[in-house]
Amino acid sequence: MSVAEKTRPVERPAAAREPRIADEHGRRIRPWELALRYLLLLAVLALTVGPFLWQLSTSLKGPHEDIFSSPPTFLPDEPTLHNYKRVADTIPVWDYALNSLKVATANVVTNCVGSALAGYALARLRYRGRRVATLVFILAMLVPAESIIIAQFTTMRELGLNNTLIGVVLPACISAMNVLLMRNAFLNLPYEIEEAAFVDGANAWQRFLRIALPSVRGTLAVVAIFAFMGAWDDFLWPLIVLSDPSKFTLTIGLNYLHGTFANDERLVAAGTIIAVAPLIALFACLQRYFFRGVGEGAVKG
Repeated sequence: MSVAEKTRPVERPAAAREPRIADEHGRRIRPWELALRYLLLLAVLALTVGPFLWQLSTSLKGPHEDIFSSPPTFLPDEPTLHNYKRVADTIPVWDYALNSLKVATANVVTNCVGSALAGYALARLRYRGRRVATLVFILAMLVPAESIIIAQFTTMRELGLNNTLIGVVLPACISAMNVLLMRNAFLNLPYEIEEAAFVDGANAWQRFLRIALPSVRGTLAVVAIFAFMGAWDDFLWPLIVLSDPSKFTLTIGLNYLHGTFANDERLVAAGTIIAVAPLIALFACLQRYFFRGVGEGAVKG
């Protein structure tokens, strides 16, 4: 054996090397930094999911279980669905849920269609006053909804839409924030794609429907989720514009579960879970497109 062979360092096999933890940019992450990140994530998870789990647990507890015990118990001793049946017996919850579904669906359709059209016009079309129009949408986001709610109610009354579901949908049918979201998504698209379509003879509608719109499906999913959540959770405006109990939305109907002299927390928790379940289902269906919206506008090879 030569001297060079004796002094050559022995290389460890790849399996024996220490694992290297790196982030998305290739920078090494120390173990204590990784542990701190997971602790922060667990803390945020507990703060966000904890109240929902507590409501779910309360809705499944029987009338003889103590829901205010210390320390609290998350798992019910004898789980029961009787509280959900009591909600349906106390208020017409499914009729209210159907009204909310109608309002939320109409809000999603109008926001997706209107925001896509307005966002494309602000981002891709060339006309005089485009910057002023964009500024108007930005200023509209700065106006508190409570400051114009009386004017909205007066307008609905003059139009004869008071105490109708159309009157609930109309003020929020196109949100300024959703328009700006779609505008930013269309701005990220390369102009070369549309220029090639223009050379091939495609008009503005064809470029919008066949090229631009399919490329921003992620942002459309974000708009749909925001529109559905805003319409489904809205309480103040339906409470003002609606007076017929048969047209109440779910958020107004659940308010009748609170009594003046008595309050059953199990009943309220069951109603809360009924109201939250459609939002969870919607996000579960659209989460694939929701998270893809971050990289909207990228060109695929």
